[in-house]
This record gives sequence, structure tokens and C-alpha cells, in this order.
Amino acid sequence: MTRDRLVVIGGDAAGMSAAAQARRLRGAGDLEIVVVEQGPDVSYSACGLPYWVGGEVPDRDLLIARTPTQFAADDIEVRLGTRAESIDLAAGSVTTSAGDTLGYDSLVVATGGRPLRPDVPGLDADGVHGVHRLADGADIRAALAAGARRAVVLGGGYIGLEMADVLHGRGLDVTVVLADPFPMAQLDAEMGERVCKAMGDLGIAVQTEQPVREIEVDADGAVAAVRTDDGRYPADLVVLGLGMGPEVALAEAAGLRLGETGAVEVDRTQRSRSHPEVFAAGDCSQTYSRITGEPLHVALGTHANKQGRVAGSVIGGRPARFAGVLGTALTKVGDLEIARTGLCTTQAEAAGYDYRTETIEGTTKAGYYPGAEPITVKLLSDRGSGRLLGAQIVGGPGSGKRIDVLATAIWAGLTAEEFAGSDLSYAPPFSPTYDPVLVAARVASRVEQG
Repeated sequence: MTRDRLVVIGGDAAGMSAAAQARRLRGAGDLEIVVVEQGPDVSYSACGLPYWVGGEVPDRDLLIARTPTQFAADDIEVRLGTRAESIDLAAGSVTTSAGDTLGYDSLVVATGGRPLRPDVPGLDADGVHGVHRLADGADIRAALAAGARRAVVLGGGYIGLEMADVLHGRGLDVTVVLADPFPMAQLDAEMGERVCKAMGDLGIAVQTEQPVREIEVDADGAVAAVRTDDGRYPADLVVLGLGMGPEVALAEAAGLRLGETGAVEVDRTQRSRSHPEVFAAGDCSQTYSRITGEPLHVALGTHANKQGRVAGSVIGGRPARFAGVLGTALTKVGDLEIARTGLCTTQAEAAGYDYRTETIEGTTKAGYYPGAEPITVKLLSDRGSGRLLGAQIVGGPGSGKRIDVLATAIWAGLTAEEFAGSDLSYAPPFSPTYDPVLVAARVASRVEQG
């Protein structure tokens, strides 16, 4: 009996989730699974790289969830150091850098994302590093061990802020250079201002509205400084934290249809809309907003794992659909926790909502309890229906994970009034009697009723 074959291109979150789920649902005798991965590792946490660099995670291998040997025990063959060179959609095959041609019955494209890189001179100089793969973390750690003392971080997204924080914690002089007016472009301006101030208070210099023009190099070809129209910032180390775009060169060359975001266009089962025997998941695939239904490209490991699982379920014979994204995310700089979910005001306006916003200040614990920290909560709601559209939180320790209850409310389509009446826990060490998220919802619902 000939087994069907599933070929997976890419061995991180989406690809290995798809492979593992397909294996759970279909026995080894029924389905052969082959994963080709161009790098030396699979199933590693890119999100943990800053904390390995910073020393909070002491060992690189702690970032690896499962090894090829562990996958092999489940009859999933992983071919490391093997690049997929081309996909022949008509023949149903993948050609690899090892010279093999792998026929497939189902194919999962999980090629991930590519770090965004500005088109400026000097970007390939020694001392300029992305934060994408385990090797990037090793390179940055080596630079620190070699005595780097001045770092410039390009970009103020999650990875950019996290790298700025850990490098500052390692004793480097850190400057963050942004093209945007504030860090965290998906925060509204007044919330971004709070983040910017907290970074300055820590001693991290933030240079805003300054697109990088050049990476200056010394006589040996190593990075010397970052230059913008407004300044020159000396550096021994430059870290790229400019975000991720979809890595779709292989898919595009094969003829898979791309969506308006530039990622592979898929339906809600993660099937390619142009070739139904092909699935795409993770950072290379296009997704959609849970709120507006509009196409999005959001590079987050949470989504990649879920999308891979959906693809693996469908391949394994179990119906599954991806339910969209809110873009819920969380990070910190020093002790300041920063979180967001749903739409910010710019996105709500672009989507055509008639929205209102309410912002409240509170404390993370009962005000009289030791260790109570300030917290700011901002809510967006639809002016007509009262439905919650988005939320942002900036505050001290204990603030950030509150975003999850707001994400749940938005996911469920609750109005501000409905959420304000929900039964959340209370004890003085954890929150005031009315948690700040409920206070914000209560204010929003009162305004709406008025």
C-alpha cells in the first residue's frame, strides 16, 4: 500500500505544528511526513532571543521546544540544512538543495517571515544583526563578549524595544532610532508617549522621526555609527528591529497566488486559494481581522502555531478553520508593561468606524496595598452599538496580562456595558475593587448611555 506524503517547507512554529497535528490524526502507516528546514534547528522560540541575549535565559537549548530526534519518534522526518529550491505545482513536487525531488499529496508552505531591511548603505557591515534565528542571538552574544559598548537599535516594535531593554540591562549605551513619531506604532500617540518617557527615564535614548540614511563603517568594514538627517549615533553594534514581512519568494516563483498584503492568499482552512492541495501557515500567509474581516499580515508566533494546527487538522481529515486575529501582543521595557489588542484609532478610522475612546488612570493593586503601580487603560468602542473595538494598556508590573481579558471580550463581541458588568476577581494584592479594565468599560458605557 502506497502512503500519502505530506511535505512541509519550514520547520518552526507553523510548519512543525502542521506536521505534528497531521501525525496525531493520521497513523504512520497512512501518511509519510517530511519536513525540509534550511537552518540547523526546528521548533525554536524566536521570541525568546532577546532574553537569551540578556541572560535571563541561560542556555540556547532552552529555546528549543522539540528536537528532530523527538519528531522522528513520531515518524516525522526532519531534514535539517536542506533548502527547498523550487515547487512544481503541476507535478506536485519539491526540489531541494540536496538534489532530491519530493513528490507530495499535500504541501504546507511555512517559510516564515523575513526581517525588514531599509535600503541604505552599510547595512551588511560587520556588527549589524537581525533578531530572527538562533544564530542571530549567538552573534549578538559574541559581540557583547568581544566588548561592544554602544548599541543602536533600529525600530521600535516589540523586538526593537525588547532588544533595547536587554542591551541596556547588559550595561551598553543604547539609542533607539525610529522613523515613526513614537515607539510601538500600533499604540495611539498618548500611549506611545508614555513608552517613550519610560525609556528615557531608564537611560535609553529615543530618536524619533529619523529614518536611517546610512550605516557608517570604519577602515576594517565594521559598523561605526548610524546616520540620519538629524544626527549621527556612534555604535559598535546595530540591531535591526524593524518588523517582519512575509517570506514568499519560493511561493511566488511557483505561482501560488499572493494576497494584497504580499503574503500567500489562503482561505480559512489555510488552503491556498489558487492551489487547494497546498496550504500556507504562519508569517508567510495572509490572515484577516476578527473585527473588520479585512486582510492582514501579522507576524506573531501565537498565530503561526494556530494556523499550522488548522492546516494539519484539515490534512489529517478533521474540519478546522482559522478564526482571525486581533493582533493581541504584550512586551515590556524595564518595569513598564505594554499591551494592545484589536484596533487602534488609526485602524478604526481606516475601517470606517464611528468610534469613541476612553482613557482611565488607576493602580494595579488596591491603592493602599504595598507595590501598587500606576496603570493606564484605553478603550475604543463603536459609537452606535457600544461594541468594544480595541484596547491598550501601559503600566507597572501586573498591568500587561490584563490585556487578555479585554481581548476575550473583543473576541466575543461584547459591548462596553456588557463587559463592565462581568464578574472579575478581586483581592487587594491583585487589583482594586473595580479592576482598571472594568473602570474603563464602565466609563465607556456611561458615556454611551448618556
